[in-house]
Amino acid sequence: MFDVRPVETDYVRHRAAQFRAQVARRLDGSLTEEEFRPLRLMNGVYLQLHAYMLRVAIPYGTISPDQMRMLAHLAATYDKGYGHWTTRQNIQFNWPRLVDIPDMLDELASVGMHAIQTSGNTIRNVTTDAFAGAASDEVADPRPYAELLRSWSTDHAEFQFLPRKFKIAISGGARDRALVAAHDIGLRLVEKDGKTGFEVWVGGGLGRTPMLGQVIRDFLPEQDLLPYIEAIIATYNLSGRRDNKYKARIKITVSERGLDVFKAETEEEFQHRRRDFHGADREALAIFKDRFTAPAFRNAPFAGYEAERQANPAFRSWTDTNLHAHRVDGYASVIVTFKAPGATPGDASADQMRLLADLAERYGHNDLRIMHDQNVALPHVHKSDLPSLYLALREAGLATANAGLTSDIIACPGMDYCTLATARSIPIAQEIAEHFRAVGLEDEIGNLNIRISGCINACGHHHLGHIGILGLDRAGVENYQITLGGDGYDIPAIGQRAGAGFPAEEVVPAIDRLLRAYLEVREDASERFLDAYRRLGPAPFKAALYPETTDA
Repeated sequence: MFDVRPVETDYVRHRAAQFRAQVARRLDGSLTEEEFRPLRLMNGVYLQLHAYMLRVAIPYGTISPDQMRMLAHLAATYDKGYGHWTTRQNIQFNWPRLVDIPDMLDELASVGMHAIQTSGNTIRNVTTDAFAGAASDEVADPRPYAELLRSWSTDHAEFQFLPRKFKIAISGGARDRALVAAHDIGLRLVEKDGKTGFEVWVGGGLGRTPMLGQVIRDFLPEQDLLPYIEAIIATYNLSGRRDNKYKARIKITVSERGLDVFKAETEEEFQHRRRDFHGADREALAIFKDRFTAPAFRNAPFAGYEAERQANPAFRSWTDTNLHAHRVDGYASVIVTFKAPGATPGDASADQMRLLADLAERYGHNDLRIMHDQNVALPHVHKSDLPSLYLALREAGLATANAGLTSDIIACPGMDYCTLATARSIPIAQEIAEHFRAVGLEDEIGNLNIRISGCINACGHHHLGHIGILGLDRAGVENYQITLGGDGYDIPAIGQRAGAGFPAEEVVPAIDRLLRAYLEVREDASERFLDAYRRLGPAPFKAALYPETTDA
């Protein structure tokens, strides 16, 4: 497993010490909150509705057991005993005192972690497939490329004050599990004529103006990755709008100027930039590839796993939903969902984090991954260990068999925490999850992505949900719009608004009508909600959501 600590510990400690001095000046009144704001944002510190929030970087979601234990320690010592997994594969602590944050950063530095560039108008955490290095459909492991981009972009002098925040995702599998079309830059690993390279997407993003990215390069050789990405961002940095923050993202730049114009400028810039790269980037990539070595996989029988599946229906149900195919026979990737009905989606207690660290050491080759859907994966588990792993998870309340089902909902913190939110997300997610588990329809409904955002900034990715829910304020009353048909994985699509919004108490009944209608019209149990929607169009689903309109 790759470890950045030998290279960057001194730098991370320097940044932590620098921020400690800035906090001291804020606390003694030398800095106003307005003056302090850009300094804290550069270090991942937000001022939320009730307290400061610290967002800790977990590069491409990869984390070691000792780092996970450090997160548990911070949650128990400086927060209220838990943290919150984010859709950028990071973690947020929602209740630290400002005076304690420098200590938190020092402790993070001791295990090679930090909060640099988890906020601000700069290049944010580079995300990738949580099953990288393990997935059976992988073209190539995307993590060395993600590490190259991470190390290059950290405190990149030219790109610290971009027109707006900037997000990059890399997908290494035949199936895109990194949502590349929804990012400022999306990279898909491909092979052409026996060589590895990238299909490059640009101009995607969600928020108040959701757009899917467009392909700017069908095939970019891997040796050109950094100069080409640098050319894209440099072009955006010069041409992106700074007069209106709502129109400052690269998606607006590409849309207003046109892909052809933006591509021509990027290609011209690329020719200049490439001349400035003399091989250090390729040498670094070679080092990273050597360091991302596969674990020492075991070749052992796993008949006990099959026997337990036959004997234990609960275990069989969990393996049916929470395992992902591994490239090595006898292994599986395990999804640990933090979406038990009634729980806050994505919240992890200190005890749960410690348990995951222990289980990764015992069964998972010391490897853990934070998933963009607010769950955690153990990417390498031998099937003979799955019964014991399941038992340990069940005893801790972490063996919910719902990965990819109705209750596996992405939800932003919403108005319970966020100053930008206009409605609550967490209670709606909890009510939906509890309802469908209670009426016994979750397994029958099958694969379904529900995504909830508490405002138009779309931190809950509602635009990409098969069913998306957007909470808004309507004259002081929370109102929830429903979108249908979104997808970020197979055929990228932005969900379409179904009609008028619903007050909070009517959301669950509306979703219940919608999904019961789906069960009536699907061809068979293998046809997902999204497939039925694409086959039939929105009419039957809108009729279920708004029966009074149909009756009239």
